[in-house]
Amino acid sequence: MTALLTRPDQVDHLRPPTDRAATLLGRPMPADRLRGWVVTIVLTLVAAVTRFQNLGSPTDKGTPVFDEKHYVPQAWQMLRNGGFEDNAGYELVVHPPLAKQLIALGEWMFGYNGWGWRFSAAVAGTIIVLLTIRIARRLTRSTLLGGIAGILVICDGVLFLQARMGMLDIFIAVFALSAFACLLCDRDQVRQRLAVAVAEGWADESPWGPRLGFRWWRFAAGVCLGLTFAVKWSGLYYMAFFGLLCVGFDVAARRAAGVPRPWAGTLRRDVLPALWAILVIPALMYVASWWAWFASESGTDRHYTELQGIDPGFWSWVPPALRSLGDYSMNVLHFHESLVTPKDDPHPWESKPWTWPMGLRPMLYYYESGNGTCGASDCIRATMLIGTPATWWLAIPMLGWGLWRWLFRFDWRYAAVLVGYLAGFLPWFTNIDRQMYFFYATPMAPFLALGLTLALGQILGSARRGFERRGTGLLVVALYVGLVVANFAWLWPILNGDPISNARWQAELWLPSWR
Repeated sequence: MTALLTRPDQVDHLRPPTDRAATLLGRPMPADRLRGWVVTIVLTLVAAVTRFQNLGSPTDKGTPVFDEKHYVPQAWQMLRNGGFEDNAGYELVVHPPLAKQLIALGEWMFGYNGWGWRFSAAVAGTIIVLLTIRIARRLTRSTLLGGIAGILVICDGVLFLQARMGMLDIFIAVFALSAFACLLCDRDQVRQRLAVAVAEGWADESPWGPRLGFRWWRFAAGVCLGLTFAVKWSGLYYMAFFGLLCVGFDVAARRAAGVPRPWAGTLRRDVLPALWAILVIPALMYVASWWAWFASESGTDRHYTELQGIDPGFWSWVPPALRSLGDYSMNVLHFHESLVTPKDDPHPWESKPWTWPMGLRPMLYYYESGNGTCGASDCIRATMLIGTPATWWLAIPMLGWGLWRWLFRFDWRYAAVLVGYLAGFLPWFTNIDRQMYFFYATPMAPFLALGLTLALGQILGSARRGFERRGTGLLVVALYVGLVVANFAWLWPILNGDPISNARWQAELWLPSWR
């Protein structure tokens, strides 16, 4: 009767401490830690084999292909100069330096060739597989589902090919996913600390709840977001979306702990430190990524303010180097704002964001035809950025199911995954006149795999539901995973640039929009 007469926001406060602690902690992590790491390492090695095999091919007569032609020479400049770009005549330095510095590491190890300029991307693509397995295991508390998520990302055409290109977006994907993993660990750690406070009886001594101490995982998330920002400015969107996710996690944790005023407690106890971790730390990381540019005398626009004779006015207190970086950044912003689709001459492989969830307009990176070893008179070698249809064509159902589970079943796991997915998707609608391409969707791919894994976990069902139900679910999941692997195997020639006949090439192009 007491519970029926109590406001909903007071029910948690009236629960016994043991119940509240159990609610806070939820299902424990699987006890099979050794098996979990064996599955992770084996699948990561499989990913490494697929990403690194024949990494140096194809090239355009020994030169980079597609947008590699922008970033690979810039990375080579950095290698020559010690970390900065200085070719003022080129003047297409429109992204922060970190990813190009990472590409330069591969060029330093292997030289100016396909292996050199793609090595770092292949490492990043392999790490994505490892992270996805561990994230899925933490979300589902299942080593089996963690392994399934690993297979889905291994067999994703977008993540596969982007891990074999000297471009920037695979680095956005790996750092954003790393930040997401850190936030999940922070969520679990916060709940463990609150569970101790509940068990000891002092969680609700203050209406705002207890202070939670320094949160190293949240700090690590901020560092990863800073690395994302230092690759491309789109990292700003992950800072905003993940910041809101962090606040949501904190409110839910304080409510579960029986804190009388969880929202006020989060605003009072958590928001300021969160702003420091999710906003200030990334901003500092971004500025630090320009270290070589600051230390140079000939970096692109390094002395822009002085050379242009710009009156600093109010900003005279800012050091000239920072003012030059600010003016340089404004020029870059103008470049991006003016990079619109020409109405009379659009790029043949341009796409808009509403086509990305299902991969309706892929990208042709490389194409060559002529004599070869394919068994036909005319052989074709091509690499096409294309999402494995068995996964990407389920993006809309995954989004719909995830939203339903989030809004009507309050399933935080779907909420978290959708926040990560939408952070890489929704911001592109702010300026639909801008030139956009399917490779911008690369960071969405791991979150698509995670969303599908959550749904597969529900299809699989709990072992407590009986042998027949579990067996049926396992059969459905196994058939689907087999379909994904088979679909990836079918696409393998046009993801690798293997020589194939024209008939096989035509058979690979399933939709008119793929041509």
